[in-house]
Amino acid sequence: MMFVFTLTFPFLFVTLVGATEYEQIVLSPSEPRPSDSDVYKVQYELEKAEIFPTVIDKFLPSFLLEAKWSSGERAELGNTVKVDKVQNEPTITVRRDDSGSSLGVMENSNVTYSIVITDPDAPSRDNPEWSEFCHFIATGIKISQSSAVVRASSLTDIISYRPPGPPPETGKHRYVFLLLAPVNGTTDPLNLSKPSDRRNWGTGKARHGVRDWAKENGLQPVAANFVYAQNEKQ
Repeated sequence: MMFVFTLTFPFLFVTLVGATEYEQIVLSPSEPRPSDSDVYKVQYELEKAEIFPTVIDKFLPSFLLEAKWSSGERAELGNTVKVDKVQNEPTITVRRDDSGSSLGVMENSNVTYSIVITDPDAPSRDNPEWSEFCHFIATGIKISQSSAVVRASSLTDIISYRPPGPPPETGKHRYVFLLLAPVNGTTDPLNLSKPSDRRNWGTGKARHGVRDWAKENGLQPVAANFVYAQNEKQ
């Protein structure tokens, strides 16, 4: 098979030439390529939803993060969940990207990871005076060479789980899951600070939250996922 590339700003047209047929794929500059691994898809979806740079600075994930509630609802990079189906703490699954793109990153199984959930759209995306709103901070995740599956209830809570509860007539809220690792790779126990308030993560500043808290505690993001949820009354 032969590849023919045609550049027509701002799109790249890739034509796959076979013996008897042609297939053309149109790629915008920021879309993941067909050959890209899942971590690039995660990065693309985070950017598309403006989680970069609203919530956290752009990064390439080292792991894939999945969240599933007992109701069957799950986080799938921007799907919409029903509020009454996500009231219980989710089960978190963390695994390395199958492509191997994350090999060599944070391989020490003694490193302790932390999980957070934050809402950058509180009380609404048009009026984010409470943004970000902290829904969960917990630590104690250990990842083997391949994956880890943990119930949120088995972790050490810094801020207990507060399920999504967007106010009426505030549209869809983004609920962002981030897996954080110590920047220096330490295997020592983490002594994480507790935000003084869920609103603005205690910073008292609109549009501030997990980025400030992570920096304060020497943590960096290594995986992410997110869902949308909204009040039934719109």
